[in-house]
Order: sequence, then structure tokens, then C-alpha cells
Amino acid sequence: MDNQNNNASNQEPEQRSNTVKDPDEWTTGAEPMTGAQKSYLKTLSDEAGEELDENLTKADASKRIDELQHKTGRGLNNGN
Repeated sequence: MDNQNNNASNQEPEQRSNTVKDPDEWTTGAEPMTGAQKSYLKTLSDEAGEELDENLTKADASKRIDELQHKTGRGLNNGN
């Protein structure tokens, strides 16, 4: 099974690149952020001690979530 897991993890970046688009390429990226994004950004912003910009687009909110996850360590895959 370990060999299968290693093979799957070796293929994972390729699969991710085919399924996960850059937020700048989203067709709905210019729309206002979703309620879920706003809620999560509020949590992350509070933890990071930073202001929440409530006027972000979906794409910008996604990028900001990534930034704040790296800053706070919240929501990042720790290899589990």
C-alpha cells in the first residue's frame, strides 16, 4: 500500500493543476465574495490581527484567504 500511496502523491500535483484554477482565471472572480469567504476571512483576519476588507471580489478574497492561512497556519495541509 505504501507504494500506491507514493504513486498517488506523485501524481497529485498534476491532478491539482488540471482541476484548480488561478483565481484570476475564474469567470465569476469579479463578483463580490461569498458569505462563506467573508466569514472565513473574518476569522483569519481576527487571528492575524489584520483588517477585513469587506469589498473584495471572489478572486481577491481567495487570494487573501491563502495569504492569511500562511500567516496564521490555519487551514494549511500539514501532510495529514
